[in-house]
Amino acid sequence: MAGDERELVDGLHQDDPGALAALFDRYADRIYNHCFRHLADWAEAEDATSSVFLEVWRHRQRVRLHDGSALPWLYGVATNVCRNAGRSRRRYLRAVTGLPAAAPEPDHAEQVTDRLGSEARMRDVLAQVEALPAREREVLGLVAWSGLTYEQAAAALDVPVGTVRSRLSRARARLTELTKEHSDG
Repeated sequence: MAGDERELVDGLHQDDPGALAALFDRYADRIYNHCFRHLADWAEAEDATSSVFLEVWRHRQRVRLHDGSALPWLYGVATNVCRNAGRSRRRYLRAVTGLPAAAPEPDHAEQVTDRLGSEARMRDVLAQVEALPAREREVLGLVAWSGLTYEQAAAALDVPVGTVRSRLSRARARLTELTKEHSDG
């Protein structure tokens, strides 16, 4: 697989769109889930995933492997795309704060209900996670939610491995305390 990844990255460096398609086929689901965990919205996660792979193509000469995999680099791009999407969402919400809310249109399709339920649960989780400093949230998302090793997360964020370990430790401790406060309150 490592040799195969090297071939894909070499293909990207040689402007081969087939290499991007293969990378997309291999990792789109994982990047999509990573984006959802950051954004708590399936549609925004889908848009963010598309943006990630557009950015990969735009910066294809900069794609690099870590331990024979392009996935940590992709997670780094995804983290940046989600950070930008979150900022855009906050700016948009500030701009439309004074507008009356649109009346909800009920949809009884089971799939829509499932999606809304998972979005609400993810928003509840993110409400507690957002109390963490941004750097701790990023490490938590990469290691705990996306399953990267400490080394891969360090590569994705371009920080030392020890920094990843300490940020994750602090994040876990703070979440434990926040969860206690939330359940006591």
